Amino acid sequence: MNQPPDSTEASVLVTEAATVTLIDGTTFCVCAHSGDITPGGNHGLYFRDTRVLSRWELTLDGRRVETLSSQPVDACATRFIARRSKTAQGDDASLLLVRERLVGNGLRETITIQNLGPRPVTAALAIHAQADFAEPFGLDADHSTTHEPAKVTIADGTLLLRHRTDPSRGLSLTADTASDLTPDGLTWQIEVPARGTWTTEIVGLPIVDDKPVQPRFHRGEPISRTAAVRTLSTWRDNSTSLAADDSRLALTLTRTRSDLGALRIEDRAHGRAFVAAGAPWFMALFGRDSLLTSWMALPLDLDLAIGTLQALAAVQGRRTDPFTEEEPGRIMHELRLGSHSTAIAGQRYYGSVDATPLFVMLLAEAWRWGADETTVRALLPAADAALDWVRDYGDRDGDGFVEYQRTSERGLPHQGWKDVDGSINNAQGEPGQTPIAVAEVQGYVYAALLGRAELATAFGDEATAHSCRQRAETLRQRFNEQYWLPDRGWYAVALDGHKQPMDALASNLGHCLWTGIVDDEHAEQLIAHLGSTEMDSGFGLRTLATSMGAYNPMTYHNGSVWPHDTALCVAGLMRYARIPGAVETAHRLADGLLDAAAAFGGRLPELFCGFPREQYTPPVPYPTGCSPQAWASGAPLLLLRAFLGLDPHIPTGRITLTPRLPARWGTVHLDGLRLGPARLHLSATGDTAELHGTPTDWTVDIQQQV
Repeated sequence: MNQPPDSTEASVLVTEAATVTLIDGTTFCVCAHSGDITPGGNHGLYFRDTRVLSRWELTLDGRRVETLSSQPVDACATRFIARRSKTAQGDDASLLLVRERLVGNGLRETITIQNLGPRPVTAALAIHAQADFAEPFGLDADHSTTHEPAKVTIADGTLLLRHRTDPSRGLSLTADTASDLTPDGLTWQIEVPARGTWTTEIVGLPIVDDKPVQPRFHRGEPISRTAAVRTLSTWRDNSTSLAADDSRLALTLTRTRSDLGALRIEDRAHGRAFVAAGAPWFMALFGRDSLLTSWMALPLDLDLAIGTLQALAAVQGRRTDPFTEEEPGRIMHELRLGSHSTAIAGQRYYGSVDATPLFVMLLAEAWRWGADETTVRALLPAADAALDWVRDYGDRDGDGFVEYQRTSERGLPHQGWKDVDGSINNAQGEPGQTPIAVAEVQGYVYAALLGRAELATAFGDEATAHSCRQRAETLRQRFNEQYWLPDRGWYAVALDGHKQPMDALASNLGHCLWTGIVDDEHAEQLIAHLGSTEMDSGFGLRTLATSMGAYNPMTYHNGSVWPHDTALCVAGLMRYARIPGAVETAHRLADGLLDAAAAFGGRLPELFCGFPREQYTPPVPYPTGCSPQAWASGAPLLLLRAFLGLDPHIPTGRITLTPRLPARWGTVHLDGLRLGPARLHLSATGDTAELHGTPTDWTVDIQQQV
C-alpha cells in the first residue's frame, strides 16, 4: 500500500501564519504559502542542520505570481498553485502555474505551466536561488542574523552553490530542460501553446565532502513511489490505526500520527529509527524530548522507543568534559548533525538533568510493552551507568536529591525541561541560585529506580532489585518531607542552592503525580490547586499559576500552556484516580486541550499563550514555537492511554484496562495495537472496553471505575 495519504492527514504540515514545512528525516523545507523561500528570515531548505537554500523565489515576467493555494501531498511533498499576475494593462491571467515540491536528501521541484487561453503565450520564468549555509539553531535565536552568501559557479549545465570557507560543502542545481544559468539562479524563455502545457523539473542535491548526496527520489518518479513517501507509508501501515467518535479527538489523533511519522529519523546504518524533537529548529536527537515522546507514542509504535534508547545509549557519556558537560553514564541532551554545528558546545551536548533518569524509565516501560528481552538485556548496562550517574554526579552534594549546575558558561543555566532564564523561581518571582533540585526530576529518579528494580527481579538479580527499591523508598520519604509545603498545600517546585524550598505553584508538580512519588495524604490538596483557575487556563494547564510573581501568559515557561506538560499532568491525575477530584480535573484539562487543538486545525503547537479562555478564544499562539513538535504531537496519545487506563505487562502476559473516557469522546478504537507479538483491536466507551486478538494464555483485566 504505497498510496499517499488523503489530504486531510497530509494537511498537517500547513501551519498557522501561512508557513509550510516539509520534512523527510534530517531534510526539511520551511517556506511561504506561495512556495517561495524568502531571504532574511528562517525560511530555507535544510539538510543535516545546515541551510543549503536561503532563497528560492519564482517570478514570471519579472513579477511574483498570484498564489491560489497550497495542497499537501504528504509530509515531504506539497503542490503550490498560482496564476500569472495581471499587469497594469489588465492582461488576463490565462497561465496556471503548479509547483510540485518534494524533499528527501535534497529537493525536487516540478514546475508545470498550463495555458488556459485560446492563443499561444510567451513568458520569462525565473527561479532565484541563494545559499548561506546557516544553521537553524542560531536562526531560531535571532532571525535577523546575516550569513555570507555562497560562492556560485556554473559548469556543465549545473549551478553550484558552495560554502565560501569550506568548498567541499554546497548544493548543486540542475534542470531537465535547457535553461540559462546565472549567479542569481535559473531562467527560461518559454512558449506555451494554446490549451497546452510546459514543464521542467529541477533537482537540488546537497554536496558533502565534494560529493552530491544520494537523494530519496528519482527524476520523473511519481511521488507515491519515492523512497521518502514509501518509508512513511510503510510506517503508517505498521503503526496503530486510531479512530474516535469525537471529531476534535479524531482529527487530532490523525494529525498526531502523521506528524510523528514525519519526525522519525531513520538511522539506516544501525537499522533503527528515533524521533526528532521538532521542526524546523530541532530535527535532531534530543534526550529529554525524544524519550518523553517515545513514551507517549508507545500505543502507536514501540519501535520508536527502542530506537531512541539504542541511539542514546550509543552516545552515552563516557568521560568528564566540563565544556560539553559530558559525564560517565549521563544521557545526552542534544545531538547536532551539521559538520560545523553551532549547538551549545559542539555536536554533542549533555547539559540535561532529566534525560538520564527518563532513559531508565523508558527502558522499563518498553519492556512492559513487549520489547524483545534480548534488546532490553543489551541496554541494561546503559541503564546501570545512568543510575550510577544519578548517584555519583547528579547528586552533587550527597543529600539524596539530583541537582543541576552548568560546568561551562556556554551551557544551559537551567537543565530541566523549563530551561530558559527565570523559569524556576519562588512565589515572589525571584529566581533561585544553582545548584537547583527541581521537583519533577526527583520523581523521574524514583520511577527509574522502581523500573530498574522490576527489570532486575524479572532477570533474577534480586540484589540489584532490593538496592533500587530501597533507594526509591528513601527518596520518596525524603521528597515528601522536604518538598511538601503544608502552609501552601503543594510541593516546592525546587530546592535552591541553599536547600531552601522555592514555593512557586508550577506545572512541574503534575509530573510528580505522573511518576507516583506523591503521598496520598498530600495528593488531594495538590490536585485541587492544579485544577484551580489559577492553573487551568480553560485550554490546558499553565506552566505557572496566575498568582505567582513571575506569571506572564506570553512567556515561554512562566504562564504559557505546553500540551505535553498538560498531558503528563492528566496522566498523573489518572494515576491518582482514587483521590477525590482527580478524574474530574483530568477530564476538564483534556477537554480544554482538545478544544485548543481544534482551534489550531488539529495540530497542537509546542506551546501557546496562557490567557484565560474567557478572555481570548481561540487561544493566542506563541510566535516562535516548533511546528510540528514531537512531544506536543505525542500528547494526545498520552491522554488516550491515560483515560483507557491501559497498563500492559507483556512479559507476564497481563493487560489491565481501567477505562474512564470523557463523555464527549464517545467510542475510541485502536486497531493493530502492537503488544509484544500480538496485534490487538481495542475499543472503549466511557467506563467500558473490549480487547480482541489476545493470545489464549494472556490475562485481560478490565476494571470498572471506582
